Amino acid sequence: MTRIVVDPGSGVAPWRQVRDQLVHLIRVGELPVGSRLPSIRQLARDLGLAVGTVARVYRELETAGTLHTARRNGTVVAAVPRPDTDADVAAALARAAAEYVTCARALGIDRQDAVQAVWHAYP
Repeated sequence: MTRIVVDPGSGVAPWRQVRDQLVHLIRVGELPVGSRLPSIRQLARDLGLAVGTVARVYRELETAGTLHTARRNGTVVAAVPRPDTDADVAAALARAAAEYVTCARALGIDRQDAVQAVWHAYP
């Protein structure tokens, strides 16, 4: 599984960071339907979080139909989640834009060239 990172200084609750990153990985296909996720205990250990924190994420995503847990098969991706609200879409887009700007700045790209790259990326 692609690495999930929890940033304690971000101001976002750790469970929400894990949830958002899992949803993102599923939406972009890095965790396709049928992918097996680590156990709650294993992911909690890997991230340095309490087991209850990761259990909350899995429970919420299972309730939403995104994950399915079966004793024999563990927890697997059951479906690609749809955005809950327009606000979720806007927030996801804002996060993606902020990440893009950070990358562009690290490459020394100015605003005009960064915007031009986005225009070219759309078919």
